[in-house]
Amino acid sequence: MNAPERHLVLSHAGRPPTFAITAINADGEAVPVAIPCEHPLTIYVDKREVVTLMTLGSDPEALTLGYLRNQQLIADLDGILAVQVDWEVNAVAVTTRKGGGPVTERLERRTVTSGCGQGTMFGDAMDDIAPLQLPADTRLTAARLHWLIDTVRERQCVYRQAGSVHGCALARNDHHQQLLYFIEDVGRHNAVDAIAGRMWLDGEDGGDKIFHSTGRLTSEMVIKAAQMGIPFLVSRSGITQMAWEIAQRLGLTLIGRARNRSYLIYTGAERFSQQE
Repeated sequence: MNAPERHLVLSHAGRPPTFAITAINADGEAVPVAIPCEHPLTIYVDKREVVTLMTLGSDPEALTLGYLRNQQLIADLDGILAVQVDWEVNAVAVTTRKGGGPVTERLERRTVTSGCGQGTMFGDAMDDIAPLQLPADTRLTAARLHWLIDTVRERQCVYRQAGSVHGCALARNDHHQQLLYFIEDVGRHNAVDAIAGRMWLDGEDGGDKIFHSTGRLTSEMVIKAAQMGIPFLVSRSGITQMAWEIAQRLGLTLIGRARNRSYLIYTGAERFSQQE
């Protein structure tokens, strides 16, 4: 069945979904790795800012329309005149026939959920992290990394019982090998925020710590780790292009695909040692 004909102006501004980098594996070898791209895309409806989504950028027009439909901000496709993406400013402009309609009312009572891929904090956070200085002289050894991976795997209580959750952990990066916090939640951003709150309450500094996440390391995760002053960020999943770029800029060590005794060091390999 063919879609009905509409006079809807769409840009076709899809971007490549992956980016090639070099990482260091557990054997100390440089290996080529493809990581997913990540781009902030701010949606404007009739010149009103709605949200900033973090996306691969493969099909930004469809993403925009789907977001507006699922959020019930626009119910009728015939009410949209144009969807135009401009990657020079990382934005998409949606023009409607009625100049807003229910969008304004719904935005006033919008709730940001714990779902992945949405980041309204991106612009301000990038400005905030610019002056951050992470400790340059700290080191992480393979033995401490292996201990952390094993410890987190054993602590995933909710995940083993029910699945469908992410877990984040904070550990001391010294010979004590102490896990300070482990929190599971429906979204990894909730878990990292809860640990940040615990650190704040307990007066814990991040400079001598390692952070572990079961979920992928996106730009938001790197920004949050940097804001917490933590120089080592580990995940059993992978990373995105923007996470890699920000980590390089900040001098943060990113380690992904960390399962059992296998891992990839994406950035900050000079801080990592095979020996204690």
